[in-house]
Amino acid sequence: FEGWFQEQAAKNRARHDNRPAVVLWPDTFNNHFFPHTAKAAAEVLEAAGYRVEVPQRALCCGRPLYDYGFLDQAKSNLEDILDALGPQITAGVPVVVLEPSCLSVFRDEMTNILSRNEDAQRLRSQSTSLGEFLKKIHYRPPVLKRKALLHGHCHQKAMCGMSAEQELLLQMGVETDLLDSGCCGLAGSFGYEEGHYEISMKIGERVLFPKVREAARDTLILSDGFSCREQILHGTRRRGMHIAEVLQMALHEPQRKTKKY
Repeated sequence: FEGWFQEQAAKNRARHDNRPAVVLWPDTFNNHFFPHTAKAAAEVLEAAGYRVEVPQRALCCGRPLYDYGFLDQAKSNLEDILDALGPQITAGVPVVVLEPSCLSVFRDEMTNILSRNEDAQRLRSQSTSLGEFLKKIHYRPPVLKRKALLHGHCHQKAMCGMSAEQELLLQMGVETDLLDSGCCGLAGSFGYEEGHYEISMKIGERVLFPKVREAARDTLILSDGFSCREQILHGTRRRGMHIAEVLQMALHEPQRKTKKY
């Protein structure tokens, strides 16, 4: 198995489950580094009434390859994905993608690189963020009375906006401040590269870092982008959360309130 989340998903795979299927894409970040985020998403999707399917092959959308011109390798990665997801694509199964930069590949670069591939076109239309998917199925999340700062990943804002996440948070009762923060400054690998660190930090200090530092300790810090959450942690020592984790928190809130200490 390629990552911890894939391995756990295989062990916990439901058999003979007649619920409708949804594919949860095991992106590199949430498969290896933040498996708790993918696990939270799987729990939420199951609570919404779906059978979660997780590809078990080592797959990558190839997002980092485009920045450095490795287009042949990126094309090979995408062809592997279409092969692995072939049955689900043909069956019209939705593909939930947690990482906005990976979702943007399925909606943009993939259909440019594989412009004549019908499965690429189908996957583009079947790919969705978690927020978009839950909004489409009219999911009613449990209540979570908290405050939150919401920062949008650049690809997320460019592709689909933040309305689905805002609507879910509103339904939960989370008092949310959507930050007008632009880019977090990390921008994939940009902020890690020599010569870019200082400007990366300056971008974060423009709006995002001060707002996070000013927030009360019990205020939730939300961003679906892995790079954004890493930048927030590095610049403020506050841990950002994916919307999947907040939804999972809401699922567990009744148990937490009734637990005896």
